[in-house]
Amino acid sequence: MRALVFETFGGPLTVQDVPAPDPAPGGVVVEVAATGVCRSDWHAWQGHDPDVVLPHVPGHELAGTVAAVGAGVRHWRVGDRVTVPFVNACGRCAQCAAGEHQVCARQTQPGFTHWGSMAEYVALDAADVNLVALPEDLDPATAASLGCRFATAFRAVAQVARVRPGEWVAVHGCGGVGLSAVQVAVAAGARVVAVDVSAAALRLAAANGAEHTLDGGGDVPAAVTGLTGGGAHVSLDALGAAATCENSIRSLRPRGRHVQIGLLPPAQGRPAVPMDLVIARELQVLGSHGMAAHTYPELLGLVAAGRLRPQALVTRRLPLDEAGAALAAVGRDPGIAVVTRG
Repeated sequence: MRALVFETFGGPLTVQDVPAPDPAPGGVVVEVAATGVCRSDWHAWQGHDPDVVLPHVPGHELAGTVAAVGAGVRHWRVGDRVTVPFVNACGRCAQCAAGEHQVCARQTQPGFTHWGSMAEYVALDAADVNLVALPEDLDPATAASLGCRFATAFRAVAQVARVRPGEWVAVHGCGGVGLSAVQVAVAAGARVVAVDVSAAALRLAAANGAEHTLDGGGDVPAAVTGLTGGGAHVSLDALGAAATCENSIRSLRPRGRHVQIGLLPPAQGRPAVPMDLVIARELQVLGSHGMAAHTYPELLGLVAAGRLRPQALVTRRLPLDEAGAALAAVGRDPGIAVVTRG
């Protein structure tokens, strides 16, 4: 099969002919119709993830068709249209027994623990636990965003922060996850302040319902506090940087909820979490890591009803031969780039 490969961290990204995978027992191989180009893939390429072994094929945000089925798979057949959360749960550990597949103790992740979906085919584990059937009218490029960015934002806003109508939500970083969070929060009835250093990203945030937009280069906590009349009820770091993490916490009103979505690899510096404010204001500091497959029906129902529009965030569709350049340029252009077949 053809796949995007890197052989050194931060090195060349080239499309090569490599062996196609076989399905593991309980797993499947999916023929990839679309795969997103995500900041997490950039972190893998940079060597920020200890699970990545060279040479490597990135990609974890995908949609496609089941091409081969491993022994023991009961619910899936060749030809089924599917997506999958980026955390592939084992289905057997204590966390999985509690339904918390996104923090599975024995999880695998395509594009991190093994070769990923920037390829013609990708192997996925524990298919009966992890695959999600796609509606026939949902196109692959839109469906691919549900594997990571949009689903991650949905769980962070709706299930972790439990955003309520009328609350103020500050979103720090308006890449794919942040823009998705803006859209989900607005759909929940919240009032949104979007923060970024890119004017183009802020325009896209406004187009998706943000009431206010802020340049992230200024005194963000003071600006958010002023715009919201005392601070945000919920603040999300959707970028994953020391500055945005600290700004997010400092932007909260008393008893507010901070949700960390963006990765904070130690190689890029540790945030200075203001624990004095956490205590004085009785703040909640929460983490959110993807979304379990069994919780997708609520998200898909809102998409089907037109309440959520992930397709509005897909701004570029690229062939596999352009995936390397897009991965190297993550963060330069707003919206979600998706690699599609053809």
